[in-house]
Amino acid sequence: MIPSALLEELNRQLNRELYSAYLYLSMASYFEERGLNGFAHWFKLQAKEELEHAMKFYNYIHERGGHVEFYPIQEPASNWDNITGLVKSALEHEKEITRHINHLIDLARKLDDKPTEVFLYWFITEQVEEEKAFQELLQVLEYAGETPQTVLMLNAKLAQRK
Repeated sequence: MIPSALLEELNRQLNRELYSAYLYLSMASYFEERGLNGFAHWFKLQAKEELEHAMKFYNYIHERGGHVEFYPIQEPASNWDNITGLVKSALEHEKEITRHINHLIDLARKLDDKPTEVFLYWFITEQVEEEKAFQELLQVLEYAGETPQTVLMLNAKLAQRK
């Protein structure tokens, strides 16, 4: 059985992952409305990935005999000043998720819940990948600027994500 304080935090993280999907769908919509279907595709896949993360928490909680709690999901932002600002928001969001995952690991260690600690290792690696993807996108935008050429080049590249 998962210690109650840890179970509550796992449920909160499940809900954070659902919010992440919600946020990335909002970002996909932002791009879709501007005809940037490559960006939209990339963010829709990102949203799908976040739903998969939520399901990992959902399944883990049930595997350990816990009760899944669903909390209200806040409304995500739906408008940004520019693409760079949106990507910065996404990167900051991923850094916040990383802080929460790190907190969960610390709590699992404190409560000596080794199965949860091991379960969370996958998310640590995943967060490194998530932050890196957004950081690389942001670096290109900051280096080259949001010129039509840069945006169209990135749009084509992001459309190739599988």
